[in-house]
Amino acid sequence: MSPPAGSTARQAIKVNAAVITSRENRWLKRFRSALAGEHGKDGIVGVEGVRLVEAALGSSQPVEALLVSESGVRHLPRLTSVLVPSVPVLRTSNKLFASVADTQTPQGIAALVRPRQSTIENLVGGAALLVALVGVQDPGNVGTIVRAAEAFGASGAATCPAGGIGTADPFGSKALRASAGSALRLPIVHGISRTILLAQLRMLGVKIYAAVPAEVAATEDSKNRKSDADSTLLCPWDIDWKIPAAILIGNEGAGLPADLVRSADARVYIPQAAATAAVGIESLNAAMAASVLLYEAMRQRNSARQKNS
Repeated sequence: MSPPAGSTARQAIKVNAAVITSRENRWLKRFRSALAGEHGKDGIVGVEGVRLVEAALGSSQPVEALLVSESGVRHLPRLTSVLVPSVPVLRTSNKLFASVADTQTPQGIAALVRPRQSTIENLVGGAALLVALVGVQDPGNVGTIVRAAEAFGASGAATCPAGGIGTADPFGSKALRASAGSALRLPIVHGISRTILLAQLRMLGVKIYAAVPAEVAATEDSKNRKSDADSTLLCPWDIDWKIPAAILIGNEGAGLPADLVRSADARVYIPQAAATAAVGIESLNAAMAASVLLYEAMRQRNSARQKNS
C-alpha cells in the first residue's frame, strides 16, 4: 500500500529538522546576510515568507536550506508537495529568526536559493521577447516588471545601469516580494553593460524598441522633425511583436539615456486620454508602461497562434 500523499515530505521534515540555538551558528549567519541582500560569491539569495518560499521550492532552482521558527512550523504542511528530502530543514526560536528576518512582522519561514545563471543567448531563442530595465531604481518597479514579464510570456529580462544610475537588484528582498516569486522562475541577466546588451541583441537579430513617455512623443511630434531617428515613433499596436523583440524601459525620472534611444530601432510610446484637469496627466510609471507593452506583445502573439491553429 502506497503512503498517503505528502507523507514522504513530512518524514523528510522530521529527519532533517536540526535545531539552531546560537546566534553565531553558520547557517544563521548565512540566512542573515542573504536576507539582507548580500549574495556573496556563490550567488545565493534569501527569500522570506511562505509564498516566496513556496515559489522557490517550486521553481526548479536549487534550494540550499529552509529555516523555520517555532511559529513558522505551521507553514510546513503547505510545502509538502514541493519540498524534497534533500533540502535541509532547520528550526530556531522566534527570537533568533527575527534577528535574521528582513521584514518587521516575519512569518517565520525563509529559504536560501541559488538563482539560475542566465546569458542573453539563453533569453533569445525563437520569437524571443525580452524586457531590459535601464536604471530602474525602485525595487517595487523592478519586481512588478519582472512579474509582468513572466505573466505576459516574455522569454526573460535584463538589467543594466544608465550612466551612474544602477538598476535595483531583482533578487533583493523588496523586488522579490514585488515579483511574487517571478524573479526565481524567469531567466534574468542582472547588471549587464548596456553597450554589450545592444551589441548582443543586434547580433542575435532582435528588434530593439525604446519606451519613451507620451509627453516626450507629443513634444517631438509637434516639432514635426524629419530625421530618420525621429520618424520611428510608434504606438504599441503599430509594432510587429511577433518577431524577436526587446523593450527598453528607463529610469523613473530621467527615462532612457538619449544615446540609447538613438541606438534603438524605433521608439514606442503609449497614447493617453486627453487631459481633463488643468494640471494634466502624468506619464505612466516604468512598471505600468512595461506591463502595457508586454501585454500588447502577448496579445499579438496569441492572436497569431490562434489563426495558425
